[in-house]
Amino acid sequence: MLDTTTDTPGFTTPATPLGRAHARRLREIYRSAGWPCQDLLEIELLAAGLLQRVAGPSGHETLRVTDAGVSYLAATLVRNRAALSAHEALVERVACDMVRAGRITWRALSLRAQLPPLADGAAARWCMVRPDVFSIRNTSVETYVEPVVHEIKVKRSDLLGDLRRPEKRGAYLDLGGECWYVLGCDAKGRPIAAADEVPPECGVMQVEGQRLVVARAAPRRPRQQLPFGVWVALAKATPIAGLRDDEQGLLGDADTHPAEKEPS
Repeated sequence: MLDTTTDTPGFTTPATPLGRAHARRLREIYRSAGWPCQDLLEIELLAAGLLQRVAGPSGHETLRVTDAGVSYLAATLVRNRAALSAHEALVERVACDMVRAGRITWRALSLRAQLPPLADGAAARWCMVRPDVFSIRNTSVETYVEPVVHEIKVKRSDLLGDLRRPEKRGAYLDLGGECWYVLGCDAKGRPIAAADEVPPECGVMQVEGQRLVVARAAPRRPRQQLPFGVWVALAKATPIAGLRDDEQGLLGDADTHPAEKEPS
């Protein structure tokens, strides 16, 4: 939920906390002509003083974002940017770790994955997903690529929303031999979730100080080869640049990621 506490004149903390849907509606009204939907969201925004009704010459009523509403939108933007910055920083950290481990790595790559069938004999289902970090081994042997998906979460609400989508998780597992959730910390420096809150088919890594710690290893699922469509997507995309010469010395000191064990 978004924090509705503010000292902005004209804003009254509503009985019902305002959430993302309220902020989204407020932005939509700010960008549009303000035609009302006359639903519960508008009632709560009007009651909070973030919207006001304006009667036109013809008697039709439109909505206008108040000064308090503009201040509220500005505050949500600050929070959203802070969360995005924390997310992108952790994505970059995990991606760099994969590169240092010698893997070919992509960020936010759109890939086509197969979903589990709804029933035996049912037609195949497909979807597009964008794992935060996708990597494969740097090898010329197709059966040794060992694809790995890392999904980064820095807000507990985002994690819980993701865990309520088993089809998305199934798509990640279809793409990778391993699927990891990398969990950031809250404002007090505590992990946003415990490892046992994440389904056992996925591994869990947590931020502890300046380190990424494996809280639970990801089960390794055999993946003999990548689908042709994934190879095409990889060929079209640009992976993260490899290490510079002054970074090569770090390879000897870097901890090997669990996904980097040689195949037996």
